[in-house]
Amino acid sequence: MHKPLLVTDFLDRARKHYGDEEAVVATTGERYTYDELGERADRFSAALQERGIEKGDRVAVLDPNTHYHLEAAYGSMQLGAVHTPLNYRLTPEDFSYMLEDAEVDAIYADYEYVDKIEPIRDEVPTETFITNDADAVEGGEAGEAGRSSSDSSDVEWEEFDAVLEDAGTEYDRPEMSEDEIITMNYTSGTTGDPKGVCRTHRSETLHAYLITAHQELRDDDVYLWTLPMFHVNGWGHIYAVTGIGAKHVCTRGVDAGDIFEAVQTEDVSYMCGAPTVLNLLIDYYEENDPETTGENGVRIATAGSAPPEATIRTVEDEFGWYLKHVYGATETGPLITTSDARRTFDDDDSDRFAIKKRQGLGYLGTEIRVVDEDGNDVPRDDASIGEIVVRGNQVMEKYWNKPDATEEAFNDRVEGYYHTGDLAVVDEHGMISIQDRKKDIIISGGENISSIELEDTLFDHPEVSDVAVIPAPSDEWGETPKAFVVPGNGDPDDPSVTRDELVDFTRDNLAGYKVVREVEFVEELPTTATGKIQKYELRQEEWEDEDRMVGQG
Repeated sequence: MHKPLLVTDFLDRARKHYGDEEAVVATTGERYTYDELGERADRFSAALQERGIEKGDRVAVLDPNTHYHLEAAYGSMQLGAVHTPLNYRLTPEDFSYMLEDAEVDAIYADYEYVDKIEPIRDEVPTETFITNDADAVEGGEAGEAGRSSSDSSDVEWEEFDAVLEDAGTEYDRPEMSEDEIITMNYTSGTTGDPKGVCRTHRSETLHAYLITAHQELRDDDVYLWTLPMFHVNGWGHIYAVTGIGAKHVCTRGVDAGDIFEAVQTEDVSYMCGAPTVLNLLIDYYEENDPETTGENGVRIATAGSAPPEATIRTVEDEFGWYLKHVYGATETGPLITTSDARRTFDDDDSDRFAIKKRQGLGYLGTEIRVVDEDGNDVPRDDASIGEIVVRGNQVMEKYWNKPDATEEAFNDRVEGYYHTGDLAVVDEHGMISIQDRKKDIIISGGENISSIELEDTLFDHPEVSDVAVIPAPSDEWGETPKAFVVPGNGDPDDPSVTRDELVDFTRDNLAGYKVVREVEFVEELPTTATGKIQKYELRQEEWEDEDRMVGQG
């Protein structure tokens, strides 16, 4: 028997079985049941339909992790419109490109980010503009306003709650197919223009099923939104947490004190956080000694870059939380692997940290390979390096309007697999461990050096708060490892550790050719909204006077 896999099924199920249960704790203090969340989504669907939004149209959402984001996402998808979440840390120029590239028909933007849309309204095809606080927007007006104008700059911002109140709950839900595009997430654009990653009902649904299993979601979970909802639809949690009937606790950003408070007051049981978020929590914990749990035990998933063993140790042994390290990319769902392979370690054995920092095993139904330049699998010797390629039902359908980029992504080294650009080794169990991005590998005097290995070593130094290692130009070696270090005292002008001490530390712990040669102290490292360190910014600055980078991917 075949039943279409549709993302609308998740909210439908929650309303059917958990209608009276608390669904959302809003940042504004309200608490909504699943019946109430569903009604608000219905009203947004009706409002969009009144404004001409149809199946296949793109609806952008620019919002931190509030209940409005959830309502706008489901309200759009119930019409078969393509949910297009945007990274709120980007610039007006970035939004102009994305809104025009996606031909976005309507946008909901949180009041804090409206000023990033205002300067570009004449440049984009959008005609419907909705915000959650129209009074805070210059020229805004609650309720219906100005939709007859063909000039988008003359269209006033409408008030979300007033729009919902006026709309009613009746709308026509179109027939949908599981193979139709339902979401589009833009990549960061670090190697060119951002690309719209197109995902179908089927791929989103199966990815949500996978995280429900591997992240062990249950209906009594309380999920704290520290991971941006815009980031690949919050790793699928806008679907899985909803469908399983668990509770969403919304936020307006990452604040370590607020996270610990929410864990206690809301009895949070599950959250996500990049290694940079884990470091923020550790720094706060060491300075303030907060309670780390409420009535529930806490699981936390981390991704982006492998957390140092010292970080995992603190989170598990001192916080008392259980850490799950997962891996993927915007194009892959994102999640495709997990290091949570409990038959390979004991919970009270310190050796588990070395396993947990690996990217790990493929998710159910996911084929992970590490291949050499000829497309052949590398040996399982934990030493031979190849590129990670993946095939699975959660992988994207295509890049929006970029057939050549799509073709290359799926057929570079081996046909029919998405090529991640990540270089890894594989151990005897088939667990992968990323050594670098293709463009981040350091080739010094003909030797390959893993920047990740160097970063992990430097993280073990007690006076290193954060670090990124990149290749720097070298007349002698072509390129050489350079570390950008946030010192433990946070003061790059008077750091609590010297350059020579860090160089000696790497010499004591690594092979001679891997020793970091240059150190620059900084106040902070450039990061994305999801906490990934933007090494490309550091590379661009370091290599701006050079013709090319040795070994660049």
